[in-house]
Amino acid sequence: MVFGLNKNTFKHGVHPPEYKEETSGLAIRQFPFAPLIVLPLAQHIGGPSEPVVREGQEVSRGQLLAKASGYVSVPLHAPVSGIVRKIAMVPALSGNMVPGIFLATSPSSGQEVIEGKPVGLDSSAEEIMQAVQAAGIVGLGGAAFPTHVKIKVPDGKSCEVLMINGIECEPFLTTDHRVMLEQPDDIFMGIRYLLKVTGASRAVIGIEANKADAASLLEQRKPVDLPVEIHIVPVKYPQGSEKMLITSILKKEVPSGGLPIDVGGVVVNVATTAEIGRLLPLGRGIQERVVTITGPGVREKGNYLIPVGTPLRFVLEQVGVSDNISEVYMGGPMMGMAVSNLDISITKGTSGVVVFDDEHVVRSTKVYPCIKCGACVDACPLSLNPSKLGILAKYEAYDLMADTHHLMDCFECGSCSFVCPSHIPLVQYFRVSKSIVRKRQKSKQPA
Repeated sequence: MVFGLNKNTFKHGVHPPEYKEETSGLAIRQFPFAPLIVLPLAQHIGGPSEPVVREGQEVSRGQLLAKASGYVSVPLHAPVSGIVRKIAMVPALSGNMVPGIFLATSPSSGQEVIEGKPVGLDSSAEEIMQAVQAAGIVGLGGAAFPTHVKIKVPDGKSCEVLMINGIECEPFLTTDHRVMLEQPDDIFMGIRYLLKVTGASRAVIGIEANKADAASLLEQRKPVDLPVEIHIVPVKYPQGSEKMLITSILKKEVPSGGLPIDVGGVVVNVATTAEIGRLLPLGRGIQERVVTITGPGVREKGNYLIPVGTPLRFVLEQVGVSDNISEVYMGGPMMGMAVSNLDISITKGTSGVVVFDDEHVVRSTKVYPCIKCGACVDACPLSLNPSKLGILAKYEAYDLMADTHHLMDCFECGSCSFVCPSHIPLVQYFRVSKSIVRKRQKSKQPA
């Protein structure tokens, strides 16, 4: 057992204001059902789900609406009982229109959920992975990568340690914090499933020092027969990145272009773990998730259990917002994305909604030339050279960025942009550059 502050941490990083105190003490509350649920079929990395319902069909809460389109895909379940109004294009966070399902909520829709075949701990690793996929579970920390793919250990590799990520270093967000405080038994049950799938001999839950209450509770509640340790690490951004968490706790470095399994680890978000422990014993699919709704522009801040597909506009109407809203972010301000359309929906990957009013948004958008101060180099947790990459992006030298300067290792934490005195939007440059590199790589692949 390891319990107490682990002073080891990764190099560099930043310390943005946390802004968690207004919601960290607020218990999770059930959110009301919206009259119309809008469900994008592409809510995760990989292939979008394929509808198995028709327009005009009546469905029950928990019923399968769309099946997985392949291995790197997951199904979609009805978050409410109602009628499928239409299957058409819907707005997405990316700004694109994507296929989706419009589900009109039945006025009498209750909390009852259709249950399928329970999957117990006596099931095989393959059966558990199939059940995780069937439940539609993806990474709830924001990445939304299909969990069954992530937990499958490749041939020739072995998992020594299962790491449960309870860091939640993003400012404003307290979703994982509340899950750890309110769903400890689900977390430990999820760990049991994950240990069996990965073959790991032990599990480690990583928690930042600003969540000592959650660490203490988990230490008290952990089963005596479960090989799990609680590690408290110093508060620093982006500690929640799986590569940084591995460096802090395991004192290992994931190689460039590599994955945690390359150093014997598998990392799973703590809320994702709780969903596995909650859903698999009942044979249910995921219909809702915990979302932190906060920011200076929100009146009823809190942590809410919100049905997937709930329109953002409905969410903001329910919690109340200022008259002078300036910006709304899906996710936190460091790695989240500013929305351009309030008609997009809460998806499986939505960990938070942060609303800013005019008084709390700095409109100084003038970008000055790089002064070669090196602040971005000191901040980058991967020891990249953001200044150099930014200059190369300006001259559209994308291949050089990727081949020589490790652009694709960047996980877009935003630390470089945060510290830049010239207000250069470095992380935005890198997002665009990485997108272009991926398109070029895809075009070179054989048909």
